[in-house]
Amino acid sequence: MSTDELTRRIVELGPWFHNMQLGGVWTAPEHFLGDYPNVKWQRFAHALPKDLSGLSVLDIGCNAGFYSIEMKRRGAERVVAVDADPDYLEQAKFAAHLAEAEIVFHQLSVYDVARLGERFDLVLFLGVFYHLRHPLLALDLIHEHVARDLLVFQSMLRGSGEIEPLKPDYPFFEPGAFDRPGYPKLHFIERCYAGDPTNWWAPNRACAEAMLRSSGFEVLEQAEEEVFVCRRREITCGPDGPNAVYPARGEAS
Repeated sequence: MSTDELTRRIVELGPWFHNMQLGGVWTAPEHFLGDYPNVKWQRFAHALPKDLSGLSVLDIGCNAGFYSIEMKRRGAERVVAVDADPDYLEQAKFAAHLAEAEIVFHQLSVYDVARLGERFDLVLFLGVFYHLRHPLLALDLIHEHVARDLLVFQSMLRGSGEIEPLKPDYPFFEPGAFDRPGYPKLHFIERCYAGDPTNWWAPNRACAEAMLRSSGFEVLEQAEEEVFVCRRREITCGPDGPNAVYPARGEAS
């Protein structure tokens, strides 16, 4: 494929959010974050095993496939990439083809990961959480169905980076803890943020870590300001039953 043909195909598949260099051509040269996501990846790449030989990887919300391709470059035996957006999947398939990376793609929402029917040694959940209407449910479903060991989680964070030491319980008439900067807070975005109406949530660091723990993931390392490396652990059901729920679709019988 000539450079002109490659450029034309990249434009046809656009717009791109992953700014990747494919055959010497950048997919999103005017990206407001520059060399993204590579610039992000370089800040937490050290936290993942350099050799993924024999391991399986699931990339949830793969977008144009940058991280999936990186996992194959590290020798992952099996990489499965899912995204709900068919346009992103077409970009990812094209990029993987040019990189000669064998990746299995599915058009799938995080809420439907149970349909994959398998668990993975490493799950990537990067840049998706804050775009979801039901982010805690997403973490619960990942824990319940697809995570076997490691989870790498990334979310836009806003608010304080402090961590407030939490008590097991608080009296009803002592609300002061909620006002402290390091108490877990999940900010709801009703309309739009940064020009993107799909930015629904902005947790602070304490909230991100607390939600991960609540869903059964032990935070091993904050590998980058917004990136947490976690390990799945078994959890017992709370008084209101299992964490994961499965709303019925369609009309009730």
